[in-house]
Amino acid sequence: MDSITTMTATQYRLQQWTEQIQACRNRPAGMSVEEWCGEQGITKATYYYRLRRVREACLDGLRPGEMVPVSRELMASCQGKEKEPSQQGGLDLEWNQYTIHVTVDTDPSLLASVLRVIRHAE
Repeated sequence: MDSITTMTATQYRLQQWTEQIQACRNRPAGMSVEEWCGEQGITKATYYYRLRRVREACLDGLRPGEMVPVSRELMASCQGKEKEPSQQGGLDLEWNQYTIHVTVDTDPSLLASVLRVIRHAE
């Protein structure tokens, strides 16, 4: 019984934190995370701790090799590291010595194939 209560409390807390993270992502343009956190009465460290815990919970819930669906809006809002002009925008995935730059135009089946190959590479 105690483990069910703990699990329920954890799920509830993660749901609250997820809503808080979404609210932060929807903060007014020009407002920093630190300013937003101040308005919410939490520290920036607390926000990033909660963000990490929510991400970990999401990853723990995935089966090996399962892909995480990402909306076009999220992909469009990501800004990659400026390596070359053709590499602007998108998401950089790093695994060991590999870096994969994903954009809204990346073919999902190609990405899945590449990730399978990298996962099995030594």
